[in-house]
Parts: sequence; structure tokens; C-alpha cells
Amino acid sequence: MITITPIRIREHYTVMLTLLEALHVSEQEFFPNTANWKDIATDYMAHVMEMQETCDGACLMAYDGDIPAGFIFAYTEEPDESRIEAYTGNTLYVSDGYVVPAYRRQGIYQQLNEALENSYIKKGIRRIVRYTLANNHRMQAFLASKAYTPVRLVYEKWLSPDGTESLPLFPPQ
Repeated sequence: MITITPIRIREHYTVMLTLLEALHVSEQEFFPNTANWKDIATDYMAHVMEMQETCDGACLMAYDGDIPAGFIFAYTEEPDESRIEAYTGNTLYVSDGYVVPAYRRQGIYQQLNEALENSYIKKGIRRIVRYTLANNHRMQAFLASKAYTPVRLVYEKWLSPDGTESLPLFPPQ
């Protein structure tokens, strides 16, 4: 039986380091230009801990008994003068989420997402923002099934070191 438990990342550092690395590796499968985890792990872990501690962040862990099966992490962003939308309240940014391969297709991510959203809706959050890679079609389908709508598309152009050529970002299909 899966249980969902809020955790403090700092107190579960090793488990979160392992799960975030696995998430990162899976993102590299979608986007090969993702940085190597070993190059960013220390800074990224510091970032998620800081966001949890200073920006009303939450990390929910799904457990199968005492085995971590997955997690979801989010934090709030306060509005500032640079915002171009009419929305004026805090925004929940769902930053990371991952389910261990052996536990996929069992509704665990859906449970994590629902618990996370419900906790912030009770706090008054009315805008939730998420990003996913352009070729992560399963996540896009999940988000659409939960009433998320794509609002902006990010277009990127990466150039060669001398700036003369565009580099392909995704492997040819």
C-alpha cells in the first residue's frame, strides 16, 4: 500500500539525492543536452532545500512500506512588478516529480499531484505552473487530463562555440 508523506529534503538528503539523480537521468533521455548530474548535484540540492525552506516549499514522498516509490516537489513564487499576467496572487511552481520505474503505471504520480495541489489550494493558491519537455508526451497527456493548458511555448536556439551554426537539440527520430 502506498502512503504519501510530507518530508523535509534536508532531513532526507540521501534519498532525495538518489531520486533527483534518477529524475535527471530520465530527463537526459528526453533531452541529451541536459547537464550531467554530477556537475550540478550540489547546487541543485542546495536550491531545492532553499526553496523548500524560504518559499513555502513542499516535498511529498510516496512510500511502499519504507521504500521510497516517488516524490513531487513544489514551492510558491510571489508576484512582482515583472509579471505580465493579470493574476496577482502567489503561484505554485511544481518543480520536480518522479516515480521509480518499478512503481510506474500505478497512479502514484497522480496521488502525489492531487495531494500537493489540494494542500496548496487550501492555502489560497489559484495558479499552478509546470514545465515539461516538448517530447515528454506522457507528461503532457497527464497534465491535459488534469486541466492544465499550455500557455507559452519556449523556443530555444543553441549555437556552436563560434556562433556560426545552429546545433540540433534533439536526436533525429
